[in-house]
Amino acid sequence: MSQTNSFHVEESGRLDKILSQTLEVSRNQVEKLIKDGLVSVNGKVVVKPSFKVVEGDEVAYTFKEAQKREPVEVDFDVEVLYEDEHMLVVNKPSGLVVHPAPSVKEATLVDWLVQRGISLSTISGEERHGIVHRIDKETTGALVVAKSNEAHEKLSAQLQDKSMGRYYLALIDHPLKEDTVVDKPIGRNPNNRLKMDVVPHGKPAKTAFAKLLTTEHNTELIAAKLYTGRTHQIRVHLNTLGRHILGDTLYGFKSKRDKIPRVYLHAYLLYLIHPQTGEKMEFSAPLFDDMLGYMTKYFDQRQLDETINPDTLGSRFAFAD
Repeated sequence: MSQTNSFHVEESGRLDKILSQTLEVSRNQVEKLIKDGLVSVNGKVVVKPSFKVVEGDEVAYTFKEAQKREPVEVDFDVEVLYEDEHMLVVNKPSGLVVHPAPSVKEATLVDWLVQRGISLSTISGEERHGIVHRIDKETTGALVVAKSNEAHEKLSAQLQDKSMGRYYLALIDHPLKEDTVVDKPIGRNPNNRLKMDVVPHGKPAKTAFAKLLTTEHNTELIAAKLYTGRTHQIRVHLNTLGRHILGDTLYGFKSKRDKIPRVYLHAYLLYLIHPQTGEKMEFSAPLFDDMLGYMTKYFDQRQLDETINPDTLGSRFAFAD
């Protein structure tokens, strides 16, 4: 059911700013509410967020009920790395899609969150389930979920100002020549809608790659630091270097799928600022058995443990900062 409320303006200014302050929600949410025709001033619908209101104007606004997703049977569980009343950090397994979509028939991470009772509705009728950032279906690792709209706004802002970040581990088919930074725009591949590519008018994208360990078969364990969060970013930027993640046949890894069944890419470290306490926090997501099995087979265990030590991995990127 929709709910309509109103108030009288006490101080002149932009409609979006005054509504945002009155409702104590972000300007983004208010802007959507206005553009959807759900706000009126003195009885007339206003669709321009910059509309000027003056003292004494009556502003009415209607909240839309979020469109609830039909329940989907969830027959799996996801490892929880951290949870409090404000947020949740999980270790996403391979093969699990984060967001529902018309093409996705199986249960998603969002369905798992709904089953746990985590369901955020916004004033503009979107249902977000707290997803702050995404991970590709085959990629594994740390993912943060907000449990309140306030936490969602604060964590999303950290993605923009770079106070939240991720370090990935990947196994690639040929060693990198050196530690390197790729800063090239990414957009949809014009010839293959399943792929992304470096394109002239794509969105800015920057990734740093650090060499870690090489096997006798010439494959290499690397770490990647994301400065932006584009779809397939690490895979696309590696492709520009003529390198591919083991199992990533979409971007050019040559091997039988039965030997390496999925993309060996893992969001290993996540750092952020707690949305309520302001405390700096780091989370390390344990590797899954398939990728870990490959690494322990081809690398010395002691050397591997030292190399991927969460406390020192970030220092590998001094060249990029």
